[in-house]
Amino acid sequence: MSEDSGLPKGWSQSELSSVSSHITDGSHLPPPKQERGLPMLSATNVNNNSISLQGRLISEAAFDAEHKRTQIQAGDVLLTIVGTIGRSAVVPEKMPVFTLQRSVAVIRSSVLVPKFLAYLFQSTAFQKKLQAHARGTAQKGVYLKSLRGLVVLLAPFNEQHRIVAKIEELFSALDAGVAALKRAKANLKRYRASVLKAAVEGKLTEEWRAKHPVEEPASTLLARILKERRQNWEADQLAKFTAAKKEPPKNWRDKYVEPTRPDTTGLPELPDGWCWASVEQLLVNSPQNGAYFPKTLYGSGIPIIRIDDYQQFWSRSANEVQRVQVPARDIELYGLSGSDILVNRVNSMTHLGKVLLIEARHLPSIFESNMMRLRCVEKQVVPYVRDYLRSHSGIARLRADAKWAVNQASINQQDVQRTSVPFPPLAEQQGIVNVVDEKLSQIDAAEMQIEHGLLRASRLRQSILKQAFEGKLVPQDPKDEPTSVLLARLRASRAHDEANGTAETSKRNRAKIKESSGEPRTRIRRGPSSQNQQEE
Repeated sequence: MSEDSGLPKGWSQSELSSVSSHITDGSHLPPPKQERGLPMLSATNVNNNSISLQGRLISEAAFDAEHKRTQIQAGDVLLTIVGTIGRSAVVPEKMPVFTLQRSVAVIRSSVLVPKFLAYLFQSTAFQKKLQAHARGTAQKGVYLKSLRGLVVLLAPFNEQHRIVAKIEELFSALDAGVAALKRAKANLKRYRASVLKAAVEGKLTEEWRAKHPVEEPASTLLARILKERRQNWEADQLAKFTAAKKEPPKNWRDKYVEPTRPDTTGLPELPDGWCWASVEQLLVNSPQNGAYFPKTLYGSGIPIIRIDDYQQFWSRSANEVQRVQVPARDIELYGLSGSDILVNRVNSMTHLGKVLLIEARHLPSIFESNMMRLRCVEKQVVPYVRDYLRSHSGIARLRADAKWAVNQASINQQDVQRTSVPFPPLAEQQGIVNVVDEKLSQIDAAEMQIEHGLLRASRLRQSILKQAFEGKLVPQDPKDEPTSVLLARLRASRAHDEANGTAETSKRNRAKIKESSGEPRTRIRRGPSSQNQQEE
């Protein structure tokens, strides 16, 4: 093949099939899973430059049948071609044997250094080629025919090695920086939790309390809330009697049900002026579950908040969520107001109990069935109650009696109502919220800087690959054998194989090409144990 114009000196380009001795994908009909056996990998097992063997195991008999197709060896390049397309990794030496599912292809070449090819696959230019050839509706994939026809770049063999060495040198420094950013991000997460913990234990405002003697203890505030709660109930009952044109029956006030008192057994001692309250004592009435609507009603109408629209410290506004067409009576029943608190009642345990304080940017909206609404009697206590419910101790108490089902857990209204709340005086609550807001704002700003740093690192990684495959990353050596000679030798080897028509001859000639290029000959075999591999 003649040298292509526009390429660095000595470089060429060719269809992947022309420079590969082995291109195939994994099983299209994977064998049944086994508790013990040998690994069959899917796209989830392949990340850029790393391979995980955790996942599906198949019997040895099934493995032997599948291995005849994939024939994976050390130095082969794996490429994900279904689902998350374009991740690549090189099979290392001494790696235990495995085979593949359809979502991963294996490529072997005698003229492309494995890591050179893997990094080429990861470059933006090649990623665009893969996406352009992806087909399918539910899950897109690249067919082998398309993969074989994709054009790849070839640099002189020695230059490929220099390029790989330089990429790994630069990536090593980049990875160290990314690791530091991720550690900082994890530290911020722990710091956020510690701020909330100190807040609801009273440690965050110890100095504040020393300067501000308690004027109204929390017990007095709670008594006032309970009195207002009962008055609201009585006013609501009288309104119902009036609407029905009925006289209130005798002793109707006796039907009022007092809210659950907190169970303080085993609870820690609180700072002076604080008291324990139950969530129910702070609410206008019982928590209310959201509504279920069929998918056919979604698309237009009023915004509806769903569980994927918020996390503990992040949420979408009303103009970012889905909409649903519902009757006016449902909007009235499930409509949210400012200062409402939503609690996620059904989810995986790691997300169960996450809370959202409704603000102006969330309105107008209604809420879905897998969460419940809390509406406090006294609006001024709402920000503190929100902070407590998203603290470690608040979440733990919400989840204390969670019920388990398949792949998810749930809490009910009674679980939430009886959750104990360490309740400070109102003035201290406001001081706590102000300090928490300030510190969380600082954490948010730091996290944003970290995210920008991670994004810059990702862009720099692609910039390095771009330079590498434009021939600009390392200096060229005029003594390097041009790819045209390497390709001519490959064509001669293939012609010889076709003329002789024996697999053994083909193997010897491929080995000669490797030896002439300085490429080591390695292969993997299964050892005495089905899980151990040895280098030959």
